[in-house]
Amino acid sequence: MNRRSILKRSMNTAAMAAVSSVLPINSVFAQKNTISPEMEQISSYMANAALKKLPEEAIEHTKHHLLDTLAACISGSQLLPGQAALKYLKMHGSSGSRTVIASSATTSSADAALANGMMAHADETDDSHGRSRSHPGCSVVPAALAAGEEWNISGEHLLRSVALGYDIGTRVMMAMGGPEFSYKSHKSSHSIAGVFGSAAAAACAAKLNQQQMRWILDYTSQQSAGIAAWGRDPDHIEKAFVFAGNPARNGVTSALLVDSGWTGIDDVFSGADNFFLAYAPEAKKDILVKGLGSQFEIIQTDIKKWTVGSPIQGPLDAIELIRKKQAFESSDVKSVNVHLEPDVAKVVNNRDIPDICLQYMAAVMILDKTASFKAAHDVARMKSPEVLQMRSKVNLIPDEGLTQFLPVRVAIVEIELNNGMKFSERVTAVRGTPRNPMTKQEVVDKALDLIEPILGGEKSKQLIQTVYNLEQLPSVRTLRNYLTA
Repeated sequence: MNRRSILKRSMNTAAMAAVSSVLPINSVFAQKNTISPEMEQISSYMANAALKKLPEEAIEHTKHHLLDTLAACISGSQLLPGQAALKYLKMHGSSGSRTVIASSATTSSADAALANGMMAHADETDDSHGRSRSHPGCSVVPAALAAGEEWNISGEHLLRSVALGYDIGTRVMMAMGGPEFSYKSHKSSHSIAGVFGSAAAAACAAKLNQQQMRWILDYTSQQSAGIAAWGRDPDHIEKAFVFAGNPARNGVTSALLVDSGWTGIDDVFSGADNFFLAYAPEAKKDILVKGLGSQFEIIQTDIKKWTVGSPIQGPLDAIELIRKKQAFESSDVKSVNVHLEPDVAKVVNNRDIPDICLQYMAAVMILDKTASFKAAHDVARMKSPEVLQMRSKVNLIPDEGLTQFLPVRVAIVEIELNNGMKFSERVTAVRGTPRNPMTKQEVVDKALDLIEPILGGEKSKQLIQTVYNLEQLPSVRTLRNYLTA
C-alpha cells in the first residue's frame, strides 16, 4: 500500500467518524420523519373511513359503480385479457379461497385482485374519471372485493372501502397534474391512480389505523408503476394489466404487508426523495385533501352507457336522440356525417376492433336501434353485407372547430334521409357523465346486457338486487354465490 492510499483511507475513516458522532452508524442515511399537514389529514381520513357513514348520494353512486364494474368483470371473463388471467391462475396462481369472478376457481387475495382486475378492463366497458384521466373502478373494486373477503367485512363496509378508493386514487393523480401530466409524461396516469385507489380500498377493508395508513401510502408509492407503452398493445392484455390487474394486485399487497407488521416512513409525500419529487415535482399537494369528506369523486366518475370506446359514446347518444325525435328505418338513411375533434377522430377511425370503430358502431346503432355488448364485439359481423352497406354511408369528419372544447369530447351527428329530410344533434355532455348521469334503470339495463349471457337471468337479477341492498349483507363472502359461473 503506497503513501497516497494510506492518506485516502485515513480521510475516509475520519469522515465516517464525523458522521457517526452525529447519527448512529446504522442510521447514516436515515432522516427524521416529519408529517406534512396533507399527510396528517389524508391518513386520518383513511383511518376513519371504515366507520364513517357515507351521504345518501355517495351511497347511490357507489352502488351504481360497483354493479357496473362487476358487470365489466363478468363480461370481460370471456374476452382475451380475462382468458389470459384465468390461464395464468391455472398455470401459476397461488392457492387460496378468494373469489375469481365468473369462474369456479379460487386463489389468494393478491391473485384474485389481479385476475378480476384484468377482467374488469378486458374491454372498454368500465367507468372513467376525467379530471384524473383514470379508470378507478377496474382496479378499486377488484381490490376492495379481494380485501373484503380477506378480512370478512360487511356489505356496508365494502361500499365505504370502494368510495374511499375512488377518493384517494383520483386525488393523487389530480395533484400530479391529471390529464396534463398524463399527456406530457410517458407514465400511465391510469396505473398510478389505480394503485393508490386500490391500496386505500384494501386498507379500509383491513381497518388499519392512521399510522398504518401512512405506511400504506409509502409501500404503494414503492409499487407505483406503469408507462404509456400500453398504447401499442394490439390485444388489450397489457392495457388491462396496466390499468387494472397490476394496480389492484399491488394495492392489496400493500395492505397485506402493513397488516402483517411491516413499517415504513411516516410521510412519503414530503421530505427528501419523496413520491412527488420522483414523479411530478410540480405537483400541487393541496389537491390531495381538497374537498376530502365533502366532495366524493365517485360521484364525479363517468359510467359508460355504451360498451364502446369513449370517443364513440357521443355519436351513439346523438343517433339515439335523433331517432327519438324522428322515427326512421335503416333503409331510409342516405348518409350519416359524424364530426369529432381531429385527434379524437384518429382513435376510432375505421379500426379493426369493433368496439373502437366509429363507422361500424354507427352502422350497428342505425341497424339495431341500439348498440349491445354482443354487437360491439362481433368481429365477423363487421364484414356482413348489411353492415358494410350501412357503414359506407357513415362519414367521419375531423373537425378542428371542436378542439377548443377539449377535454370535453363534443360530437355532432348529421343524418340525411332518402326523402331529403335532414337532422342534426350536438352532444356536449355524454350520457353517463356527471353533467348527464344515467338513471338506475339504465345502469341495471347495461349490467343485464353484460352478465345475463354468462350467469343467466335468475342469478343476474339476484346479483343486482344484492348490490342495491348491500347494507343488509353481513359478509361480502356471500357475494361469491352470485359472481361465479
